[in-house]
Amino acid sequence: MIHVENLTKDYGEIKAVKGINFTVNDGEILGFLGPNGAGKSTTLRIMTTFLAPTSGTVTLDGYSIHEHPTEVRRRIGYLPELNPLYGDMVVHDLLKFVAGVRGITGKAFKSALGRVMGVCGIGEVMHRTVRELSKGYKQRVGLAMAIIHDPEILILDEPSAGLDPNQIVEIRQLIKDLGKEKTVILSSHILQEVQAVADRMIILNNGEVVADGTNAELMASFQGKAQLIMEVKNASAASIKALPQKIPDISIQGQSAHGNVRRVQLEYPTGHDLREQVFKYAVESGWTILEMSRQQAQLEDVFRSLTLMEGGRDA
Repeated sequence: MIHVENLTKDYGEIKAVKGINFTVNDGEILGFLGPNGAGKSTTLRIMTTFLAPTSGTVTLDGYSIHEHPTEVRRRIGYLPELNPLYGDMVVHDLLKFVAGVRGITGKAFKSALGRVMGVCGIGEVMHRTVRELSKGYKQRVGLAMAIIHDPEILILDEPSAGLDPNQIVEIRQLIKDLGKEKTVILSSHILQEVQAVADRMIILNNGEVVADGTNAELMASFQGKAQLIMEVKNASAASIKALPQKIPDISIQGQSAHGNVRRVQLEYPTGHDLREQVFKYAVESGWTILEMSRQQAQLEDVFRSLTLMEGGRDA
């Protein structure tokens, strides 16, 4: 289990991380979301002992980053946003070098190499130089480096950055598979990426935790707006304009006309389903309804509502 307690990081007068607290449970895939500059990478660098906090602490299985940094590093596999690869090295030699730094040699290295080759799907590129690899394979090699010592915790910072759609799907499945055996923290500003794999999400903005929960919990707590899109015939401009007067919770966000067909975008609080009232009004007004579709708030709406404020530095 990971505990982050009152964690802060200052860069001079700029406060990149502002006293955040959260816990990551064993076997959980945690999505770490936030816009650029929210403090995601800074927090992960502190958790992996690459960066010292200004105050606060992180403990992994009871080991503090301050008092037991070596034990923390033993338990973590870390893939930073800028994948630390040596372009002139052959993949096999690079993994052997990384394993050696971890004290894994001889038969232990052969066993570890076989494991990461199978998990990461890099068998066919083992004797190619890193420079020759596609971006997708480079990410796979980076993951192999991160898990060569079979860590309990895997921390991935923007693992799909720069990948094409097919490579993103491959990396996403790889993360899901790793999450069956390890605790995974996945940092990204791409909502769909995190939503597809994470059990739980934390949203950071301007160095602070602004939301923490499952996708369902975040959506349930979001007091936003639902949209109702309608296409109608025989609706006069006056009858459309009068709709909010008849149903006060409704507001008109936009409309367009094509001949005698009007497309109207309505908005109302997510806690109220006003479709029946709108339908009754349409019938009473002599409208012919061609289409009525309700669009519920999405995770993107939650994210935007929590992060559309002045941010800090790129962290």
